[in-house]
Amino acid sequence: MKDHVRADWASAVLVCRKCSRKLDGGFGPDGEASLAKVLRAALGGGKGRKAAFGVVEVDCLKICPKRAVVVVDTARPRDWLLVAAGTDVAAVVDRLRPGSATVVPTASHSPAEAGA
Repeated sequence: MKDHVRADWASAVLVCRKCSRKLDGGFGPDGEASLAKVLRAALGGGKGRKAAFGVVEVDCLKICPKRAVVVVDTARPRDWLLVAAGTDVAAVVDRLRPGSATVVPTASHSPAEAGA
């Protein structure tokens, strides 16, 4: 019996499904695609577990920023990103690539708005 399955992922990217649903799009060339969908296409390298990066939508991460989506890069679990609607996805992809120190423009909000 097999006790594991191998994936080619360099890391997994967790995207808050609830934030995405509240925005109803906000990303991509026409601003109508979800962040998870745009990230899957931009990170490329295959589908599913054969992709270079895994993009997984997860239940609410309890941050709830206004007009932004919470993203967790499992390679850097201490630094959660708040990706504002309309943010250039290339900047997000650069931040998610291993060895990157690029800062992603984030949503501006007060801690009260973020649910903190």
